[in-house]
Amino acid sequence: MSSDASNESGPDLARGVPIESLGEAGLLSGHVGNDAVLIARLGDEFFAIDAACTHYHGPLAEGLIVGETVRCPWHHACFSLRTGEAVRAPALGPVGCWATQIRGDQVVVLHKKAPPAGSVTPPAGAPQKIVIVGAGAAGFAAAERLRRLGYAGGLTMLSDDDAPPVDRPNLSKDYLAGSAPEAWLPLRDDAFYADQRIDLRLNAGVTRLHVAAQEVELADGSKVPYDRLLLATGAEAVRLPIPGMDLPHVHTLRTLADSRAIIARAANARRAVVIGASFIGLEVAASLRARGLEVHVVAPEQRPMERVLGPQMGEFVQRLHEEHGVVFHLGNTASAIDTQQVSLKAGGNLEADLVVVGVGVRPRLALAEQAGLAIDRGVVVDAGLQTSAPGVFAAGDIARWPDPHSGTAIRVEHWVVAERQGQTAAMNLIGGREKFDAVPFFWSQHYDVPINYLGHAQNWDEISVDGDIAGRDCFLRYKRDGRVVAVASIYRDAENLRAEVEMERDRH
Repeated sequence: MSSDASNESGPDLARGVPIESLGEAGLLSGHVGNDAVLIARLGDEFFAIDAACTHYHGPLAEGLIVGETVRCPWHHACFSLRTGEAVRAPALGPVGCWATQIRGDQVVVLHKKAPPAGSVTPPAGAPQKIVIVGAGAAGFAAAERLRRLGYAGGLTMLSDDDAPPVDRPNLSKDYLAGSAPEAWLPLRDDAFYADQRIDLRLNAGVTRLHVAAQEVELADGSKVPYDRLLLATGAEAVRLPIPGMDLPHVHTLRTLADSRAIIARAANARRAVVIGASFIGLEVAASLRARGLEVHVVAPEQRPMERVLGPQMGEFVQRLHEEHGVVFHLGNTASAIDTQQVSLKAGGNLEADLVVVGVGVRPRLALAEQAGLAIDRGVVVDAGLQTSAPGVFAAGDIARWPDPHSGTAIRVEHWVVAERQGQTAAMNLIGGREKFDAVPFFWSQHYDVPINYLGHAQNWDEISVDGDIAGRDCFLRYKRDGRVVAVASIYRDAENLRAEVEMERDRH
């Protein structure tokens, strides 16, 4: 990802630009003084907003107008052109809006508008007390949207972590690689929770749900009552059932504490072994190479990521990592770990003073199971994310929902999906009837190569490739019975966005 576009790139919008210069896309970026600004055309109306996405500063001018919104090309965040509001995650902060004026055949950007006064009307009949169990992507996004929706009741977030909600994708990417400071990680600063009257309780492990009594029980025996409840317990890293998993130089990666521990160990390590060629495993491998470590990857598959991305993309990912010095040991597994090496099932040993196990995660279902909620390889929810218990909702990695795009019930472990589910759950916790129908999306970063994946393809019978995978310019369509069920792309962001819109229209 590049950093913010130069603030003074493009035309001076305060002096005006020809209307025809907006072209077919209806988008044009420029500047007003030192501020980067985007003009968007909707029919005979012209809007101006800040030019950079508030998530990772993606260039909105390279995005797509959909209805009265613009979508970011990098990670599919969505903003209202009329209000600047962040309509859909992963962006949670609004962009600024600017006044425009038509002068003859030109559109002129005048000045930045004051932020909206925040006159959201609290919903009638909203519950008095909402409790959110979990402070990951889904839990935080739900709490944040509840306050934006005008919910004024009691709002408690219970987290068994010792850190406030953080940008988890960064834990295996830029932060682990050393190119992003820890200050970038919190989703909001501490003042946010006080200002929004969100009672965020850290190190508050929930041990039981008492659905009939409408209360949750904490590890210290205390109980927290609720009128509506959101379960957003997320997932936990899978630990291998082999000797040595508990050694101090062996790590999994799920939390900020995990990432900090890996960074601390890497400071004095020379050779790392990553067990697992998952997205997390290979992002860790890339980050450790950026820190100068020798890295070996052990995994049972013949090609990394083949199960999700197919053989051609899998081969590309492997070559990409090999070009950066990663050594693969595929078709193999670890049988034991000791203080100095990893033993391989097929024979031989790999020297290692740092081991990271990235073999996947499993949903944390214990609370839902104990409470008697319907379970099917996840917590079963309806289209509005309500569980089998009225007033109890579930979102994020634990939720299995009826997906209108695949026509089946699915559960996925994507950051953006979890955030968007949290946002939908927020509306429904206060009596809304919003359906969760977003197309699943995630991105993965390997060195300077971003891979964007859209949809959900547990299997396919055809992969069509447009472009050149090896040339890092490609768009792949995964098809089943002639229907596109997922796409993946490298540097084809606009096409990926258009595919999202097509999938939204093509629902079962």
